[in-house]
Amino acid sequence: MQARGVKLRLYSLWGGGGEFRGLPVRALPRWWFFVALLWWIPYEAVRRPDLLWELIMNTLGRRAPSALNFWENMLGAGFTACFVHSFRRDPPDLVYAAWTGAPATAAWLMWRLTGIPYGTGAHAYDLYEHGGDWWLMEKVALARFVHASTEMGRRTLVERGADAARVTVIRRGLDAFPALKPLRAPRRPLRLVCVARLVPKKGLRAQLKVYAALREAGLDFEARLVGGGELREELERQTAAHGLARRVAFTGEVPPAEVWEHLRWADVLLHTGVVASTGDRDGLPNAIPEAMAVGTLVLTSSTAATTEAIQHETTGLVADVNRPKEWVAALRRLAEDDALAERLRAAARRWVEENYDAHQNAAQLHACFEQAARGKDLQTPTS
Repeated sequence: MQARGVKLRLYSLWGGGGEFRGLPVRALPRWWFFVALLWWIPYEAVRRPDLLWELIMNTLGRRAPSALNFWENMLGAGFTACFVHSFRRDPPDLVYAAWTGAPATAAWLMWRLTGIPYGTGAHAYDLYEHGGDWWLMEKVALARFVHASTEMGRRTLVERGADAARVTVIRRGLDAFPALKPLRAPRRPLRLVCVARLVPKKGLRAQLKVYAALREAGLDFEARLVGGGELREELERQTAAHGLARRVAFTGEVPPAEVWEHLRWADVLLHTGVVASTGDRDGLPNAIPEAMAVGTLVLTSSTAATTEAIQHETTGLVADVNRPKEWVAALRRLAEDDALAERLRAAARRWVEENYDAHQNAAQLHACFEQAARGKDLQTPTS
């Protein structure tokens, strides 16, 4: 966006601050909530009692899907209360919210108070966790555009009543493509990597069963689980219980440059995604296109949007997460069949170059920004 001449003002609703690629990031200080409660919210309530009453009635008239989502939306409202005065004083052409959770709540309320148009991203957690964000469709309905990063996300929004003409799929992307590493031969022991947060939707309990099945089948392997999260202690205990501690290593969270080193080391990236009990699931995790770009083979479950990138037998292999033996058979093929491996790697690299170029995808998002900033308001707010 900067290269295209967009003048960006960056805000962080939680944590953040400092700089991002030379741009200051303005964070929301905790003490500003006291200012909001004691001054800005009462002030805006006097200016717009109709809006305050609408928000109160709608809040009382429905339950938030979870306590966390309730407070996420309150965070977005607090941001608006704290920054609305500066947005009135120096209005941007457009507010873009990266997610339809707290960021879109801030953008939606800012539009209600100032008339500044907004667009929003909508991806996975905000669409599926506990059935989706509390005020999801109100925010989507009034956005100038909605940016989904997968076809799955777009379908979900349209099925829930979003205007299909306003929902566009623009994938994330790589700023630069790495060199394609050579295929390692022979691939014994088979080197496996999983890059993921250690949370339920990643299906890591099922992944440990795959490793146990590999050992029982006599297929020699080494595995690395790259990432941190709430399930780490449980997964390490299960790894020891399965007798896999000498084969499966937990690296914890590592910086991005180190992730690339793990991908270069590995022969195959495993993704065992599932739908969590809360409804949350992955869209298309960045680790999959990154592995495809560098030449690491990918074996994935069919859950969520991973198969938008990994088409079975074309750009990778797909297996049923509940059938460990199916994963063993697929991994044996990837370990032994050089021709198959090279064909999958070449097709995967082409898919990434065609679909995951950050410069091309930023151009599409930039076009959405320009169109939204030029368009008329959907509804003129009362001042």
